[in-house]
Amino acid sequence: MYAHRGASYRAPENTMAAFQFALEEGADGIELDVHTSRDGVPVVLHDARLERTTNGRGWVTAFTAKELQALDAGSWFDPSFRGERVPLLEEVLAWVKETSLLLNIELKDAPGTAPDMHERVVQLVSAYGLVDRVVFSAFNHERLVHLKQLAPEIERAILYVARLYEPWVYANHVGAIGLHPYHEAVDALCVRGARAHGLKIRPYTVDDPERIRKLAEWGVTAIITNRPQQALDVLTH
Repeated sequence: MYAHRGASYRAPENTMAAFQFALEEGADGIELDVHTSRDGVPVVLHDARLERTTNGRGWVTAFTAKELQALDAGSWFDPSFRGERVPLLEEVLAWVKETSLLLNIELKDAPGTAPDMHERVVQLVSAYGLVDRVVFSAFNHERLVHLKQLAPEIERAILYVARLYEPWVYANHVGAIGLHPYHEAVDALCVRGARAHGLKIRPYTVDDPERIRKLAEWGVTAIITNRPQQALDVLTH
């Protein structure tokens, strides 16, 4: 079970506070999102723009890493989180290394994204010895093609919303070995097909207990949820 942007029901998404809560609540892994700053540094933030989750304005790629880390990434969620920062991917990796957590890194797109984003992210994952604990995912499936060429040893998964016909065929075409579908695009037949073709399948973002239970019955590899403690309670009872 992966915590979507950390325990994002309890703390501001994609912050160290949300990641720490996910660990405390028993998540097996964390899902997070990565953009690059103006100076090419991988940073952890979901949106291409800053307005929703920080006190900044504009594209994430218009600011240096230092400028992004000076922003308040917590107050929008609750005043008690004032001062939470936009994490650098490197600091998250350093923290994850000291735990047993798995990590799902979603690569995002924005105007001005560093052209060597793949290389920078792979280099960091390798430097922290997390190759076997990371899965890369993206809605931009060209990224997965590049990642297979660059680092075939790191797992890659396609993100998608609508149902795909025989998604395992398409995944193979773009060099992915995992499926990360929106949970409503998943049924028992899809799960059986994925497993029969040796693909891992991790639906997102699942918070309804009955849906979690059904997906588990079908045999998904993992679920991605905003509420790790709730999901753990469902999966263990």
